[in-house]
Amino acid sequence: MIQKLQRTIAELSWKKVLRLTNVRIVSQAFFFAVFLFSVWATWTTRLGGYPVSRILEMDPLVMVANILSTGHVYRYLGWGLVIIVVTLLFGRVFCNWICPYGTLHQFIGWLFNVRNGKERIDSNRYADFYFVKYAILTVFLIMAFMGSLQIGLLDPICLMYRTFATVVAPMSDMGIDQLSNGLRLLNADTHFLDNLKFGPGVEERFFVGSFWIGVMIVFLVGMNIVIPRFFCRVLCPLGAFLGTLSRFAVFRINRDVHKCTDCNLCLTRCEGAADPQGAVRQSECFSCMNCIDDCPEDALSFTMTGLDTKQVVASPDLGRRRFFFASLAGVMAVPFVKTHGVNVDHHFSPELIRPPGSVEEAEFLKKCIKCDQCINSCPTNVLQPASTHQGGIEALWTPVMDFRMGHCQLKCTMCSEVCPTGAIRKITVEEKMGKGDYLEEGPVRLGTAFFDKGRCLPHAMEIPCVVCEEVCPVSPKAIQTKDVEAKDVYGNIVVLNKPFMVPDLCIGCGICEHECPVKDDRAVYVTAVGESRSKERRLLLRQRELKDA
Repeated sequence: MIQKLQRTIAELSWKKVLRLTNVRIVSQAFFFAVFLFSVWATWTTRLGGYPVSRILEMDPLVMVANILSTGHVYRYLGWGLVIIVVTLLFGRVFCNWICPYGTLHQFIGWLFNVRNGKERIDSNRYADFYFVKYAILTVFLIMAFMGSLQIGLLDPICLMYRTFATVVAPMSDMGIDQLSNGLRLLNADTHFLDNLKFGPGVEERFFVGSFWIGVMIVFLVGMNIVIPRFFCRVLCPLGAFLGTLSRFAVFRINRDVHKCTDCNLCLTRCEGAADPQGAVRQSECFSCMNCIDDCPEDALSFTMTGLDTKQVVASPDLGRRRFFFASLAGVMAVPFVKTHGVNVDHHFSPELIRPPGSVEEAEFLKKCIKCDQCINSCPTNVLQPASTHQGGIEALWTPVMDFRMGHCQLKCTMCSEVCPTGAIRKITVEEKMGKGDYLEEGPVRLGTAFFDKGRCLPHAMEIPCVVCEEVCPVSPKAIQTKDVEAKDVYGNIVVLNKPFMVPDLCIGCGICEHECPVKDDRAVYVTAVGESRSKERRLLLRQRELKDA
């Protein structure tokens, strides 16, 4: 008798453990941990060959948008087919079983949910304005087809990576630094804390524009207090894409009308506002399984599409008129973003200095998804998210080099290792330095350095300075000096090493600008002129090479 009772208790315990919601929570925790590991492992010292961009490469919307903008699939973006197949089988399971951004929103919604039972039920009913995400998806896909890839602005995976790279990781590193400093005062071992840091532990990192990226994430996450899963239900273009595919799903939520008592308890925790108490909206359902666990009559089940089809609304709620106006908005948006703040000369802006290995600018803008993985991998903090004044709206949050923040290390190619779309093609150190098989092509040039002689200490103020020449990493040096004797204001004879640039040798690494002792407007600065990724902007450098030949 006692053994039978123990067996019964054990069976009940396993049923509780194996509730579908518990299985889903385990899945969410696992993929969120994988995401955190990917961000942490992206740093130079930890890269170690891990596929740190795999979650980005599995994003089917990134895959489709890149196909539309470029006409081909780059490297590992084909992993997005896995999510498409899963969606065609089980519906939008990605949104509530895999997506780290969805997990973040659900957790915040659960943490701050102070609604009573009736308020929860009312907040989880479908609302007409939830169609907005399908309109956003339409706009982004049409823009991609017309050659302007802007899907990264709101794609949840890109948004998540960008936020962690530019906001969360630097904040966490600063917090760990403060804790480490406190422990060092107590003579404690802080090695384990240094290993926890997202950054390399060399210096604090700062990112231009991170304030607005942070404001964006705070707003989107904070809106969960007003509307549960606000971003997922209203704005998410990836959710809209998967919702469109899920109408063909083999498995879905089915309601047995003979068992249902219309108690509406299934709405208490419905994540997608899919109306499981009536005609289930298949394109909105996240397959979270909460309604199945909450139904007291076992009227809901996750089974193959075979029951009464009248109990299901399969198609997304986007009528022809809404689709037409969304398409028109997408067509009109392209010329706006392409002309805002950008020089008409083939998208050229002297401030748009791209990472080594970047493709030509027009092609770069067709491929970059603004995930900022490259920014996260950069060990010197030189890569920054672009602002609108540098390249307009189209280039917003794409990676640019700010040599006031750092410089491009001569033998570093980490940014090309982690780019998921080929905006920064994968290059080797040998190719970057122009050695071996790439000797004829020469090194990868990011731009060219110039001197402002009105601010240069030897030129303008007759103060000896050779910093730029000393730090120039190429051989022979691109910055050389002419020795000139002069009298200083005290009548002393001084030798001024007046620097000048040899543009044929300059690779635009920016270390001269970064190290220049004139700290406001540098006496030496780098522009994108002469970059090797664009034949049109080699200008005099190309003519001089031909003349020497």
